[in-house]
Amino acid sequence: MSDEEACTPRIGQSSVELDEMWRRQVVWWHLLFGVLLVATLVVVAFEAGEHLLWQVVCVVGIAAAYGIWGWRGLGDENRRAAMTYAVVAWSLMVVLTALDGPGSAWVLTFGLFPQTWASLPRNRAAVTVVVAIIALAIARVWQAPRTEDELVGIAISTIIMLVLSVTLGLFIDRVVREADSRAQTIDELHATQAKLAAVERAQGVEEERSRLSREIHDTLAQGFTSVIALSRAATAALDRDDAAAVRERLAMIERTATDNLAEARVIVAELTPGHLQSRTLGEALTRLAETVTRETGIRVDAEVAGEPVPLGGNAEVVVLRAAQEALSNVRRHSGARTARIVLSYAAQSVTLCVTDDGGGFDPTTATTGFGLHGLRARAGEVGGTVSVTPGEPCGTRLELELSR
Repeated sequence: MSDEEACTPRIGQSSVELDEMWRRQVVWWHLLFGVLLVATLVVVAFEAGEHLLWQVVCVVGIAAAYGIWGWRGLGDENRRAAMTYAVVAWSLMVVLTALDGPGSAWVLTFGLFPQTWASLPRNRAAVTVVVAIIALAIARVWQAPRTEDELVGIAISTIIMLVLSVTLGLFIDRVVREADSRAQTIDELHATQAKLAAVERAQGVEEERSRLSREIHDTLAQGFTSVIALSRAATAALDRDDAAAVRERLAMIERTATDNLAEARVIVAELTPGHLQSRTLGEALTRLAETVTRETGIRVDAEVAGEPVPLGGNAEVVVLRAAQEALSNVRRHSGARTARIVLSYAAQSVTLCVTDDGGGFDPTTATTGFGLHGLRARAGEVGGTVSVTPGEPCGTRLELELSR
């Protein structure tokens, strides 16, 4: 069994452990009742009453009833055997009380009362105990001198016995029921935890797939787009017999492929993006602007306003990915000649604004492509918001705002 399996609660384990604990305790119940039976025989023999033989027969009869039915009612929770034992044992106890007179055979009730509550359902146990106590009182009245003081003593002792036995029995029954209920609740909790763990694992897998899809779109897909654009430019230069331009484009393709390879390795290693390795966020944005300018011919400027502060790895990754997504859209869709990246640090927030002088877009058209959807999902994970609006006087404006 693995360590994880050993530490994982099994469904129903608490109830099973409670039942097993009860089975272990029943052995001691058998032993103690056996001791009580032997002690009662010794006391009866020592007192040597007038009906000694019948007293011994009653005690032996109770022991035999326990050996036939009683132990099954306790250990196996056999209700029929338990009821049969209760009827036989209490009947013999009433006879023993009637024969014993003022003797000490009544100590045997210290075993019969707990057995009745432990082996019978609560209502049956309560009725059995009440009937047994009343029968014992009648037996005592029958064999005792019927003086006023004696009758009052029997009445008082019967009431005390009735109150104590029923009260303690109901209390013990409630404790047992609470233990059963808690065991079941714990088992249900463990089952719910297991289901939640399975759901969380499935959700984690889905989130990881979503994260990887965004990573691939924001890095590798954009890099491959650049490679395609550069290869087409190299082909056009080759058709013009412009060897210098071809070499320049091939060099750019090599640099782009190298950067993409580095990004792929970073994604696999779950590190920060390659542009942020050993750089500040402002330096990474400047490098990104230079790369886009070199690859596309679109002049991109980067600027940092305010006092830079560390945002934490996840937030800085989101800012950089937002700039990459915005410039990717500028390169593919806008027809712009220039673009501008402004990273502004304020007292309570950090804002990234990317603008261009391209053809813009129709505000009535939905701007919910995969890249923008992924960007908004990223921003939401770190408590940020993304907006895309027409630029002034033309072009497009993408703004990402994060709380510090």
